[in-house]
Amino acid sequence: MFKTLQKGSKKLLNAWAFYDWSNSVYSLVISSSIFPLYFGFLYPKGGSDLEFLGIFFKPTSLISYVTAFAFLTVALLSPILSGVADYVGNKKRFMQFFCYLGALSCIGLYWFSTENIYFGVACFYFGLIGFWGSIVFYNSYLPDIAYEEQQDDLSARGYSFGYFGSVILLVICLFVFILGKEGQEALDGMRFSFVLTGVWWLVFSQYTFYYLPKGNSSKRKVTKEILFNGFRELNKVKKELFNNVRLERYLFAFFVYSMAVQTVMLVATYFGEQEINWASDSEKTTGLIISILVIQIVAIGGAYLTSMLALKWGNIKALLFINVIWAVICVFAFFVTEPIHFYLTAGFVGLVMGGIQSLSRSTYSKFLPKTEDTTSYFSFYDVAEKIGIVIGMGIFATIDQFSGSMRNAIVFLAVFFIMGVFLLTKVPKE
Repeated sequence: MFKTLQKGSKKLLNAWAFYDWSNSVYSLVISSSIFPLYFGFLYPKGGSDLEFLGIFFKPTSLISYVTAFAFLTVALLSPILSGVADYVGNKKRFMQFFCYLGALSCIGLYWFSTENIYFGVACFYFGLIGFWGSIVFYNSYLPDIAYEEQQDDLSARGYSFGYFGSVILLVICLFVFILGKEGQEALDGMRFSFVLTGVWWLVFSQYTFYYLPKGNSSKRKVTKEILFNGFRELNKVKKELFNNVRLERYLFAFFVYSMAVQTVMLVATYFGEQEINWASDSEKTTGLIISILVIQIVAIGGAYLTSMLALKWGNIKALLFINVIWAVICVFAFFVTEPIHFYLTAGFVGLVMGGIQSLSRSTYSKFLPKTEDTTSYFSFYDVAEKIGIVIGMGIFATIDQFSGSMRNAIVFLAVFFIMGVFLLTKVPKE
């Protein structure tokens, strides 16, 4: 008979961290690598526009708009879900619902085709909702299962599990189902990779669900008051932030440059697929997957290098330097045409990608008032980041749609990094 594990027990902590192993395959295989490749093969560069809901879209701009709309949904849901997670009696059921929604949506991408565009786009949209929705409840478990002194190490362990698990699946998909195949055979391999991603997510998450506690033992009804409690809490935090000049200016700077950071990461593979002069479809597939793996690996080292830089220069100066590098990358990307240029760009993106994300969050944490509950502050931070993604992806998609080129859209993102540099200079030292 199953016995509830004690808070802080090794088995319980590992079971929680193992969810990263199961769900991180979505962000790497679906968001960053194989799905963008598959989409590019269905709608190659120079092809006709795609009709969706009675409007003709450039294919890459359509997927950017759908991504923006999905993140808008998540941003609106996050405060509600956070409030429910803190109050409801069995939050594991909520986490399972979003997990299964995301995993089944990945499997549904198997039927994504030019003739089945509405179903395919719906699966792409709900896959993103499922991934981020489950993360809300997953994160809310951390203080329930781990003591304060265990939480930093456990969070890092989850990240490590997720990295290794997703890379393993990507390598399996690449070498077993995709590499060495051409035409329809390669497309079928990619479609099977979507199924394998969903199955991986479903199967490995069961270990986590088996050991995680249900949550609150009391059975409480979710009322209208509880549903909107998260928004009231965010409004309270907003007022407190605007009374703290340092936090207000830093958060505004982060909001501006984060729009561009997240957008670049979400569209990088689509850009490489559409804008680079690959010699063949086989070279394109191999080259893009290699570039993604390079970004993933270099990002880990970049995070540590950025941490050392912040230790020497201070957080704001380090962020200023990284934003300048990002701006240069966006301008350079406008002229990137050959695979070797793309590999070089990918290396630099990886170097500053992990660094700017980790340093931005830790800087925000350092600036928070010492006597306040930080949970609501980080909820505000997460919502601000997602709203930034919505705006960034929306602007990118619009420029791509009306100018007909992703190059124009990517170089425009340099403006946000330059604005980020300016705003960071306005953050007071104390």
